[in-house]
Amino acid sequence: MFEKILIANRGEIALRIQRACREMGIKTVVVHSETDTEAKYVKLADESVCIGPAASSASYLNIPAIISAAEVTDAEAIHPGYGFLSENADFAERVEKSGFVFIGPRPETIRLMGDKVSAKDAMKTAGVPCVPGSEGALPEDPKEVVKIARTIGYPVIIKAAGGGGGRGMRVVHTEAALLNAVTMTRSEAQAAFGNPMVYMEKFLENPRHIEIQVLADSYKNAVWLGERDCSMQRRHQKIIEEAPAPEVSRRSITRIGDRCAEACRKIGYRGAGTFEFLYEDGEFFFIEMNTRIQVEHPVTELITGVDLVQQQIRVAAGEKLSLRQREIVLKGHAIECRINAEDPFKFTPSPGKIISYHPPGGPGIRVDSHVYAGYTVPPNYDSMIGKVIAYGDTREQAIRRMRIALSEMVVEGIKTNIPLHQELMLDHRFIKGGTSIHYLEQKLAVKEEANKGK
Repeated sequence: MFEKILIANRGEIALRIQRACREMGIKTVVVHSETDTEAKYVKLADESVCIGPAASSASYLNIPAIISAAEVTDAEAIHPGYGFLSENADFAERVEKSGFVFIGPRPETIRLMGDKVSAKDAMKTAGVPCVPGSEGALPEDPKEVVKIARTIGYPVIIKAAGGGGGRGMRVVHTEAALLNAVTMTRSEAQAAFGNPMVYMEKFLENPRHIEIQVLADSYKNAVWLGERDCSMQRRHQKIIEEAPAPEVSRRSITRIGDRCAEACRKIGYRGAGTFEFLYEDGEFFFIEMNTRIQVEHPVTELITGVDLVQQQIRVAAGEKLSLRQREIVLKGHAIECRINAEDPFKFTPSPGKIISYHPPGGPGIRVDSHVYAGYTVPPNYDSMIGKVIAYGDTREQAIRRMRIALSEMVVEGIKTNIPLHQELMLDHRFIKGGTSIHYLEQKLAVKEEANKGK
């Protein structure tokens, strides 16, 4: 086992990894920007290294500075968390070439799954169902592009091969709008991801977003740990996640879960990962694989009793998976609300100093957050300041516990989206379960129209 791990991230995930390491008796090194000097996880680390100014391009995305920090502190491995460099194959390669262990998949696997076209090809080969679409990247010939769209049937969605995080995609409803949409998405893809390749898929009208959590080791052992429903989204960004997914048969979940584990064995996957699917009319369609720990990993931990971060570390250290599929039993229900420093309905960022902070507690409540009273939320990074997770024997109990937790939570000095979460926990469609990925945006649009009329 490693004696010292460098955490190449910030915020609540840096603290989460740090806690996993401390429980395992592993020393931690935290890298941080000048802005994050007073962060809780920096204070709690065995060692910390400032790697640059506030801008993430000069700090958390600064590969030479991170490698240097690992060298000067004699760290053995680097955990990238999520976001930043976590799915950057070049970073993983640099880490390993510099003599450290990358706590994640091999660089070639990250490359394979990071390109949406090659990822879909790999999944088709492994027997994982995919959304009907173009065979690989779209050709340059406009006539061929039109032909492909006609074969698939409108509406279609144009996606950047190197895209992610909801960027680099455009829905097309008519043939007249097709070629312009392809051109625009190509130029956006080049600017945002340095890769102009785009592909086409059938646009599903009202799908749900359901994902399968997997763990795999270096010895072709792989398991899946249930599913998560992440359909409550705004602009392709998840707001609420829950596990297990309501209103989906266990038989169909088991079938797709087994295929995901088999796909891991076929592509030689190592570490924690998530297969993301659109689910509509009883069918699953693969959209992408996240080759890292997810923001929403706590809901899976609560229903399985498995510490996913510790499993990542053990697998990276060369250990065999101690879990067998038959030993993974889902128990109860968990819901996670992402707490963001933003206006709850306008969604404008709200950085600044937190004057008072009181996290909720009680049976079945977990709070993953790095903030405290007196902490200043910087304007430079993602607005998420923490996650509230409620666990219950049933979904109904988890919802009731979440309502209580949100009513107890105090964050003063900045705006947060707690009021939005409180509204959603009382929403009749959410309570029923099984909303589509478009539900929240439609609900917010109706609300906005109603406010205009006042």
